[in-house]
Amino acid sequence: GQTGAGKTFTMEGVPDPPELRGIIPNTFRHIFQNISMNKTKEKQFLVRASYLEIYNEEIRDLLAKDPKNRLDLKENVDSGVYVKDLTSFVVKSVSEIDHVMQSGKKNRSVGSTLMNQTSSRSHSIFTITIETSEMDQDDGEAHIRVGKLNMVDLAGSERQSKTGATGQRLKEATKINLSLSALGNVISALVDAKSQHIPYRDSKLTRLLQDSLGGNTKT
Repeated sequence: GQTGAGKTFTMEGVPDPPELRGIIPNTFRHIFQNISMNKTKEKQFLVRASYLEIYNEEIRDLLAKDPKNRLDLKENVDSGVYVKDLTSFVVKSVSEIDHVMQSGKKNRSVGSTLMNQTSSRSHSIFTITIETSEMDQDDGEAHIRVGKLNMVDLAGSERQSKTGATGQRLKEATKINLSLSALGNVISALVDAKSQHIPYRDSKLTRLLQDSLGGNTKT
């Protein structure tokens, strides 16, 4: 979507009035309501949150002491693609996870373009990992299941001529448009039954969302 179309507003909204809260805060409420309803002595939940941005094809940890540091993408057999040294906080309530989001938001790369004063110049991904440990009545062992939710706010995509972009802004726009077209290519390949190759490696964004776009996921 173009800058100013409402992507960030849809994801974050505003805290008051409550009906204008976005997808992310509503998700926090939904998750912790569900946990409080399903928590028992046999069934325990652990929720972790992390927040990163991809700016000019570099990954930055929005929760780190120095968010300008560049982090590397790694891959291993167990957890697939992951970000090395990414900060992750254990959160126990809506207010805690909200606090994590607010502190990360302060570190996001925004820049003014002709179309929007606080245009997001980066893709941000807020990831919530939920581990459920459940005692099996038969063997008395605890079984752990892990789920992951990525909430993505993509950077605005528009023609450079409209935003009056030059210099740094132009470089950003080029990188943004590159990764957005890579995302489009991946999605096209996934829905095309004849496609043998899914080009996840064309951008950091698609690489990072690889296990959220393909495999046993809902997108």
